[in-house]
Amino acid sequence: MNTRTLSVALMATTLLTGVAMAQPLVASSGKATAHPAAWPAAKSQGLVDAQTEAFVDGLLARMTLEEKVGQMIQADTASIKPEDLKTYPLGSILAGGSSPPLGAPDRSPKEPWVATVRAFREAAATRGGTNIPLMFGIDAVHGNGNVVGATLFPHNSALGATRDPELIRRIGAATGQETAVSGFDWAFGPTLTVPRDDRWGRTYEGYSEDPEIVRQYAGQMILGLQGAVSEGQVLQKGHVAASAKHFLGDGGTQDGHDQGDTRVSEADLVRLHAPGYVPAINAGTMTIMASFNSWNGVKMHGNQSLLTDVLKGKMGFDGFVIGDWNGHGQVAGCVPTNCPQAANAGLDMYMAPDSWKGLFDNMLAQVKAGQIPQARVDDAVRRILRVKAKLGLFKTARPWEDRDGVLGNAEHRALAREAVRKSLVLLKNNGVLPIKSSANVLVAGSGADDIGRQSGGWTLSWQGTDNKNSDFPNAQSIWSGLKDAVEAGGGKASLNVDGKFDKKPDVAIVVFGETPYAEGVGDLKTLEYQAGDKTDLALLKRLKAAGVPVVAVFLTGRPLWVNPELNASDAFVNAWLPGSEGGGIADVIIGDKAGKPRNDFHGKLSFSWPRSATQTSLNRGDKTYDPLFAYGFGLTYRDHVRLPKLSEVSGVTVASLNTGNYFVAGKTPAPFGFRLLPTTAVQIRPVDAAGVQEAGRQIVFAGGVAATAALVGDKPIDLSFQTNAEMGLLIDYRLDARASAPVSLSLGGGKLDLTPVLGAATVGEWTSLKVPLKCFAAAGADVTQVVEPFALATSGAMTISLQGVKLTTDPAGAVCPAKLQ
Repeated sequence: MNTRTLSVALMATTLLTGVAMAQPLVASSGKATAHPAAWPAAKSQGLVDAQTEAFVDGLLARMTLEEKVGQMIQADTASIKPEDLKTYPLGSILAGGSSPPLGAPDRSPKEPWVATVRAFREAAATRGGTNIPLMFGIDAVHGNGNVVGATLFPHNSALGATRDPELIRRIGAATGQETAVSGFDWAFGPTLTVPRDDRWGRTYEGYSEDPEIVRQYAGQMILGLQGAVSEGQVLQKGHVAASAKHFLGDGGTQDGHDQGDTRVSEADLVRLHAPGYVPAINAGTMTIMASFNSWNGVKMHGNQSLLTDVLKGKMGFDGFVIGDWNGHGQVAGCVPTNCPQAANAGLDMYMAPDSWKGLFDNMLAQVKAGQIPQARVDDAVRRILRVKAKLGLFKTARPWEDRDGVLGNAEHRALAREAVRKSLVLLKNNGVLPIKSSANVLVAGSGADDIGRQSGGWTLSWQGTDNKNSDFPNAQSIWSGLKDAVEAGGGKASLNVDGKFDKKPDVAIVVFGETPYAEGVGDLKTLEYQAGDKTDLALLKRLKAAGVPVVAVFLTGRPLWVNPELNASDAFVNAWLPGSEGGGIADVIIGDKAGKPRNDFHGKLSFSWPRSATQTSLNRGDKTYDPLFAYGFGLTYRDHVRLPKLSEVSGVTVASLNTGNYFVAGKTPAPFGFRLLPTTAVQIRPVDAAGVQEAGRQIVFAGGVAATAALVGDKPIDLSFQTNAEMGLLIDYRLDARASAPVSLSLGGGKLDLTPVLGAATVGEWTSLKVPLKCFAAAGADVTQVVEPFALATSGAMTISLQGVKLTTDPAGAVCPAKLQ
């Protein structure tokens, strides 16, 4: 799910009340109408039985319309308080990826989370009426990653390389336990996507480009998370509800655009994107999450032929369909607070994190007016109550909740380490691996001692950024694991991120790769790694030039074009995003004292590896299929294959890739540059920043005439996704001389009054300012056509220094200055 996506329309749309504002259900176009006969049959197991249905019948007979509508809405902890439940009888609460527990930071151990769940649960239990318990959900994408101390398993793209369904079931069971002890009832997973374009920012959430691996894993993960649903009382047995997602076709969008349009035939939709849902339904998945994407132009949240006719009809799904983060607001004719079309299409529960209140009022009016049929409401609520009953929510006993000795325990960590070992894929080995544990080993690279980096997105926050090793008490960095393994064999291991050394080492292990991201923030235009700024390649080459054998350990959620890095390495290990157990890498690449393997490589590529930077979609059935490393490739220590020198011509224009870094470390990355108008009234010069010579720029406004200092691109860029995802403009600055007149800050034509912010700043001290992009949009910016992502203007005298100007995904501490009138 998208934990920070807010529709810009929500900001500008007043609450739509009354029948006249509601829209009729939008009919699917012919190309987006599914035909149930073409789809595979399945049937939910363990959800429907006479006793449960009789219990639900009794509840439905007593419930008011307000209670029924409330059951169909889920709100986020960041936008609702427990006391709100006494007025609004909502059926579910979630904690989004960057939503903190009540009264605590988002990076918190289980105790504040348990307290938060209990506060909402108790408020719901004392609101009177029919007393339907809440269902509390959270993203558990690779373990219960929102909770400090949890075991973090490798991301799904890594697990696909293990080819081990039984391992997947054990990971599901461990994740279920660690979710249950933290107070949650429901894990939003597994992701059953089949990524078809590796530029997509959610590629690492998919097990494979091959639907067969997804089919093999789906049921196993469901059974691990939920246990045997037919027996009931899932929570009481240390399990949680699962949510197979995202139905359907999220991995097939045009050009890999997140939340985009999947333009395929119905036959291909069935063949490529549906296989995982049959075993998931047969295994008893309690919920299925609707996808953000469209199918041939029609949003999934509003596609009745798929949600109702196929999923609940031919595929026999008896649980309930949950929406994604305000995803209903993207349906034609809808906004987040008003969308009867989604319910009529088959959505049973709206994920309305911040739009829940307006949505509740509108839905209540729409049901009374017949725009949402009473029968549709009763069906949705029946499905929700059925799941709550089977889950064990009507039982007060929670024997696993807040239990000690479960979160990040030794057994779960050993399981995660096993998964790391089995997922590693050896792409190149010119005889340097395995490394003798008696050797002198240099460990280098920005990812070597960074647990957050090796864990990727969906780690303690939505994007997984800004994490420190101290945030992971039950984890081990890759460096720490290597150090332990080498020293155990009598060797010496030293860490230097920059690859510097006094005594020449026997071998260097360089750990590098992608920085954390999630969802559309990770969308790419090409697959070239570090296009235009190949700092990691420079490190590899520097070590090679010194005569040091180099082992590259690559951290990535997806295949990327790394031909230059492959050429500069003697061995190249694709480590994916291994999670909290970095020691699993040392288990395989560090041998015994004599250099014999302790563990062999096991992983096989579950995604084809590109030969060129523009080779974004590799479909094995095509005549043009020509990867560098084919699907299923993976060397072992028994293989003796020398990789020839590869072409290093990417064919990528660097300037076209950058949309979010405008001024960094004293440079303006292409295609951006400073523009000063008029040059007689404003000047710019280098200045030292963060202890680095000339890493900043000082801007001097002379005063007496209106002047502007702006960062300008060569053509308009579209920041609509970044705006909807609640990203912000981050400015690291120092006020050197106060302004003698008002100052404005603008982006894309939206102008904000920066005068109060600068008035409160301390002269001579570096500080940061975060401004949400939605604030510029509300001030009139056209975020789809941004040429100037940053502009300061004043008619007064002022001196200000800049250290950095870029987009950020971290909302903490953001301010929204007033629109300049």
